[in-house]
Amino acid sequence: MTPESVIEFGQHALYVAMMIAAPLLLTALLVGLIIGVVQAATQINEMTLSFIPKVICMAVVGLIAGPWMLRTLVQFTRQLIESLPGAVK
Repeated sequence: MTPESVIEFGQHALYVAMMIAAPLLLTALLVGLIIGVVQAATQINEMTLSFIPKVICMAVVGLIAGPWMLRTLVQFTRQLIESLPGAVK
C-alpha cells in the first residue's frame, strides 16, 4: 500500500463525507439565515423560534435526501472493500 493510495482513499472519503453532509448543513444554514432576518426585523429573540423550524426542515430534507445519502455511502463502502485486496499488495 503506497502513500499515494492512502491519500487517495482519504481524499475520496472526505469528498463523500462532504457530499453527504452538504444537504443538511445547507438547509440549516438557509433556515437559520431566514429566521435570523425575521427575528431581526421583528425584534423577537426567542430561541425556540429558530430551533423548531431548523429541526423540521432538516427532517424533511433528511427524508428526501436520505435514500441518495445511503446509496452514496453504500457505493463508497463497496468500492473501498473491493479495492482493498489490490491496495494491500
